[in-house]
Amino acid sequence: MAEECKIFEGIIVGTAGGAAAGLIILFIQYIKIKCIECCHKKRIYQWLQKNTADKDNKRFRTTRSIASWNNLTEDRVRYICSIDDKIYLSMGEK
Repeated sequence: MAEECKIFEGIIVGTAGGAAAGLIILFIQYIKIKCIECCHKKRIYQWLQKNTADKDNKRFRTTRSIASWNNLTEDRVRYICSIDDKIYLSMGEK
């Protein structure tokens, strides 16, 4: 009977440890994703500030040009621009 109790304790401890490890890994992955998003937001915003002046009639930039100059995919640029509050969608001058 005492051995059965020890087995149950081992199972419970193992389960709790595994669950805690899994949650820690998920948390670390979430932090990593948010850090990368923050870096991409900063990179795109700084590039837009430098390259969207009214000089040379370049007020608006395409997703393709942003992606090309920042070494990101077009899908990534669309996503980052959609979640960044400082960047807004423009359909051009008209």
